[in-house]
Amino acid sequence: MSFKFKKLEIPEIILIEPSVFADSRGFFFETYKYPDFEQSGIKDSFVQDNHAISVKNALRGLHYQKSPAAQAKLVRCIKGEILDVAVDIRKSSKTFKKWVKALLSEQNKHMLYIPEGFAHGYLTLSEYSEILYKASREYSGEHEAGIIWNDPDLNIDWQIKAPILSDRDLNLLFLKDAQLS
Repeated sequence: MSFKFKKLEIPEIILIEPSVFADSRGFFFETYKYPDFEQSGIKDSFVQDNHAISVKNALRGLHYQKSPAAQAKLVRCIKGEILDVAVDIRKSSKTFKKWVKALLSEQNKHMLYIPEGFAHGYLTLSEYSEILYKASREYSGEHEAGIIWNDPDLNIDWQIKAPILSDRDLNLLFLKDAQLS
């Protein structure tokens, strides 16, 4: 298998470590291989790839899509470093309102699998970051939603007091007021 799959504190969130092959020419690694992912329990088919560049201290999120357009995501950082966060927003889950974080970087080449039912966000820690992520459903503006990054009920340790936010992300709702599937 070309990957190590590590379940985090919320077991549906999986940190993926690819096997990297390096020599004098550079390096090579597989970033996605359906049979390996399926064998580890990740059975989503990804239908859309997204690419984002962010400056230092930019925080994107916490975003999710409501049912029936809920998305699973596979996130990786190809330049720089990010603090990646996933929040369980499944009301019936025993880990509802819990969150996990992972450092993703061009150095460690780790990826984070986030299934449907989670809000996702990240903070750029380096001068800039470049993120690629796969989604299991296409973007749907009518189903997009989010939770404010500094929701006191979540108490996420973002390691920053005043991140750079979009107007949209500045006006996201608290979890208690959000429309959840």
